[in-house]
Amino acid sequence: MQVSVENTSALERRMTIGVPAERIEAEVNKRLQQTAQKAKIPGFRPGKVPMSVIRQRYEADARQEALGNIIQASFYEAVVEQKLNPAGQPSVEPKVFEKGKDLEYIATFEVFPEFEVTGLDTIAVERLSAEVADADLDKMLDVLRKQNTRFEVTERAAQNEDQLNIDFVGKVDGEVFAGGSAKGTQLVLGSGRMIPGFEDGLVGAKAGEERVLTLTFPEDYQNLDLAGKTAEFTVTVNTVSEPKLPELNEEFFAQFGIKETGIEGFRAEVRKNMERELRQAIKSKVKNQVMEGLLAANPIEVPKALMSSEVDRLRVQAVQQFGGNIKPDQLPAELFEEQAKRRVVLGLIVAEVVKQFDLKPDEDRVREMIQEMASAYQEPEQVVAWYYKNDQQLNEVRSVVLEEQVVDTVLQKAKVTDKSVSYEEAVKPVEAPQAD
Repeated sequence: MQVSVENTSALERRMTIGVPAERIEAEVNKRLQQTAQKAKIPGFRPGKVPMSVIRQRYEADARQEALGNIIQASFYEAVVEQKLNPAGQPSVEPKVFEKGKDLEYIATFEVFPEFEVTGLDTIAVERLSAEVADADLDKMLDVLRKQNTRFEVTERAAQNEDQLNIDFVGKVDGEVFAGGSAKGTQLVLGSGRMIPGFEDGLVGAKAGEERVLTLTFPEDYQNLDLAGKTAEFTVTVNTVSEPKLPELNEEFFAQFGIKETGIEGFRAEVRKNMERELRQAIKSKVKNQVMEGLLAANPIEVPKALMSSEVDRLRVQAVQQFGGNIKPDQLPAELFEEQAKRRVVLGLIVAEVVKQFDLKPDEDRVREMIQEMASAYQEPEQVVAWYYKNDQQLNEVRSVVLEEQVVDTVLQKAKVTDKSVSYEEAVKPVEAPQAD
């Protein structure tokens, strides 16, 4: 087999491969022999059909199949021989495809970029540390109570945070507009659900009262037909209900699966969950800084095949997330190219760090991670056992642990600054950078 390789760009390779005619004919004859053993042709017993008849009927198909298999096999042999690492399937262009002649074809494909991860000592990381203070715990208990607020009908006038049951009709220029009317709608005053002024205009109203509100839609209102226009809303208040926070008692604790341990047991469980959230938030922020640093220090070219595959994956995810009747390939690729490139580049860099530093998943850390995830369930032992019986899930955890080990490896060489902060600051999501 003859092989020559031409570099047509940084990542694209144009490989010419020649396969001797003898190899092709041997593969064709092998297939014809297999066909002869099972071919059913009138006038002949199975296995007794003359080879000339077999060739006449089946040689074209056998040759087509043989060529396909030989191209696939010879391409694999050639990239191994040339020590190339293809990123995606090749585009095959035949040069000589004639019977009795050597097969010659050109395979054009991209290879994975070859690079060494550098600049680890230039990466700056701010590593936060925090504790769950009693005040943080008290605030979280208040949040949990507010999330479980119930409303009780009251005779007094409406205040902010009350829930009103209302009927309303909206008109623009005296005409009722689409979507501007409803009956029996529940509205919490101060929630910001309605356009500016609507909820404020109902403060002080009582059940049975009718109010007329003259309001202007914002200029940037999502319905362009209404944006900037003045509307008149006639609102009837059916009921006013005031919020009632639940007591911190056994009934409330039972909603969270915590029984017979009282307020101290409940506080301990909530604190444990907050500490778990804190650890994850700190770990996530460190990881994000490390990954941003790796990206900045290691600009690499991305194979188009990998980009295309990642764009397709993101399209499918978008359709699954937002639903609708749209098909993934109907979404413009440009929407996902930036995110796809980032994910592909990071994947290549992380894989190279694993290779350079000969990293393997630490099985002790794998078990610790599974146990921590399982601790959020009522029967953690069963969850741990389930992971160790499910290879796919177990390997996903191993991948996460390996990525953590990559972060740890970078931190050993990076410029790390430790900073003590409050619990709230530590768990606060990182704001996405604003577009220019």
